[in-house]
Amino acid sequence: MSMILIDNAKHQGLRRQLKTVLKNKGIFDEQVLHAIGVIPRHWFVDSSFEDHAYQDKAFPIAAGQTISQPYTVAFQSQTLQVKKGEKVLEIGTGSGYQTAVLLELKAIVFTIERQVELFKKVSLFLPMIGYNPKKFIFGDGYKGLLEEAPFDKIIVTAGAPFVPKPLLSQLKVGGMLLIPVGNHTQIMTLFIRKSNKEFEKHELGDFAFVPMLEEKN
Repeated sequence: MSMILIDNAKHQGLRRQLKTVLKNKGIFDEQVLHAIGVIPRHWFVDSSFEDHAYQDKAFPIAAGQTISQPYTVAFQSQTLQVKKGEKVLEIGTGSGYQTAVLLELKAIVFTIERQVELFKKVSLFLPMIGYNPKKFIFGDGYKGLLEEAPFDKIIVTAGAPFVPKPLLSQLKVGGMLLIPVGNHTQIMTLFIRKSNKEFEKHELGDFAFVPMLEEKN
């Protein structure tokens, strides 16, 4: 993959402005804000969107998918309370921007992507810019990643029509699953595993995501 990547004073200034916007919207986690401040989001969007990359907006990427708006990325990251060294499973790598944020938070990241075009592109791109997930998987996010379970945190970055049971079962006791549930708009839903059989559920407001794709037989 040959590309010239520039991150200049203008980009850095726009990221500082974005951090201020996110603070004003209720993002208070300094580590999350730091990650937003250091990751060049304009590298993750089409060059035609570069001038708008630091607005709090979602943009189209390949395969009919989107890069989530920065507030959504920051909100999910803050809600999960990611700590250094935690095992985090990401369902829906997408552009790789959320993956980069998790890695800036010092998580050990396992990430699954269902779209082969995105998988091929991002699995090359992320290491090229210095972000290295523990595992990058092309597969069905509804199934999770049983061979690496249990996880401290699981984050889903696409709209799921229902909560996949394998994701709940692959959480550690005390672990968190954050998933947008619904068809057209979604309710951001947090599950905290209290015991082998008991989960605490919190609904955190409406969001809009592209649909979570299930493997076709």
